[in-house]
Amino acid sequence: MKHIVSISIGSSKRDHHTEIELLGEKFIIERIGTDGSLSKAVSLVKKLDGKVDAFGMGGIDLYLWAGKRRYTIKDACKLRDAAKKTPIVDGSGLKNTLERNVIGYLKENSIIDFTKCSILVPSAMDRFGMAEAIEEAGGKLIIGDLIFSIGINIPIYSLEALRKVAFFIAPIACSLPIKMLYPIGGKQNHSVINKKSKYYDMVQVIAGDFHYIKQHMPSSLWGKTIITNTVTEDDILELKARGVQLLVTTTPNLGGRSYGTNVIEALLLVLLKATNRVGDLNQYEKILKELNLQPRIENLNLQRKIINQ
Repeated sequence: MKHIVSISIGSSKRDHHTEIELLGEKFIIERIGTDGSLSKAVSLVKKLDGKVDAFGMGGIDLYLWAGKRRYTIKDACKLRDAAKKTPIVDGSGLKNTLERNVIGYLKENSIIDFTKCSILVPSAMDRFGMAEAIEEAGGKLIIGDLIFSIGINIPIYSLEALRKVAFFIAPIACSLPIKMLYPIGGKQNHSVINKKSKYYDMVQVIAGDFHYIKQHMPSSLWGKTIITNTVTEDDILELKARGVQLLVTTTPNLGGRSYGTNVIEALLLVLLKATNRVGDLNQYEKILKELNLQPRIENLNLQRKIINQ
């Protein structure tokens, strides 16, 4: 049995364990949170290195993207470098494949008409493939990288503008401690309503990393659609209580929760190794077709069947 472990600097309250079978391979999937401690996460990777089949890097990205330019987060290198024997991935491969495909799926199946929507993406550099697919589908973007990551209350309205801003800002931001860029530890367990929350009221769809979304979401999200992942059953109940109509998770429901892209990429990596295929993006696309992973789509409140405003 293959063993996948996601070591996350997020809250341990979100830990989970499940067993599944894919393409004839049996997997144990485990998520271990360190409540914001990067040093504890590094220690866990060192302890389990060589004893598990693949690591997922949770609660932190190794890379941020703006167009074809890639920026490396300094803190994430500590986690990556702790794994000497076991491969470790941060989910970037799926953010540019699976998540892009999910947007196409929603469009082609008339689940969301992006041409009639304004879409808030709290961090497009974290979800560049998704944001690019939404823009290509005709969606009107409100990009919140400066607002939600840096604390500068300036929205960005196109990916081209984001590329230009990122050229100057991203190298500096990536050298900052991760706690200044992303909600980690206990911050993942609650929302703070403030001036950033107004951007949720301006859109019909909110798309991206769930912890960025949750960080400042208002008490009412009536009739809105959320496109995200890593939601637990408690998260779903909270979104329903706030009036969210449609929930789409880009990764499937595995044992009662939607795991992060880092976990699914780790799964793919192990499957590719088992079939002697190289783990590049083209191979990811091929094995994703074999697996036929479908997004989870749940109508939490029955206001309407599709987004059409």
